Amino acid sequence: MAYYVFDSSALGKHYHAEIGTAFVEALLQEPGARHFISRLTVVEIHSVFAGKVRTGVIAAADFQLLRVQLHNDIGRRLVRVLRMTDAHYQDAEGLLRQYGLTRQLRTLDALQLAVALDLRSRGMCDHFVCADQRLGEVAQQEGLSLLNPEHP
Repeated sequence: MAYYVFDSSALGKHYHAEIGTAFVEALLQEPGARHFISRLTVVEIHSVFAGKVRTGVIAAADFQLLRVQLHNDIGRRLVRVLRMTDAHYQDAEGLLRQYGLTRQLRTLDALQLAVALDLRSRGMCDHFVCADQRLGEVAQQEGLSLLNPEHP
């Protein structure tokens, strides 16, 4: 059984067809696989949906439909939401101290990465699924197996 941790840049592809959608769909349909997101991803994905409305990619009514689909996916455990702890915030601070001076590691990305690293330490992250190149590079430096749906 494979364990996948998705960040919002990858999970968003499940809700709107774009480059990498087929790859994400294949992972989500993989028999026996488990798919994890942080509680932060739930918030971030709303921002992804809102951005698509602002840029005219989807209609405002679609925003509500995508929200319902996300919550249905969570309810049926297609993706499992992990709570964020003080330890994740502390680990994110450490990641920013380590990489923030030389890389464009953003706060929310550091939090996503802290969750993925925590899951890996517990044997629950075989692959970090991320379409954000900057975050993906840091994840690889931290020893995570990266799957970028835009460059499979």
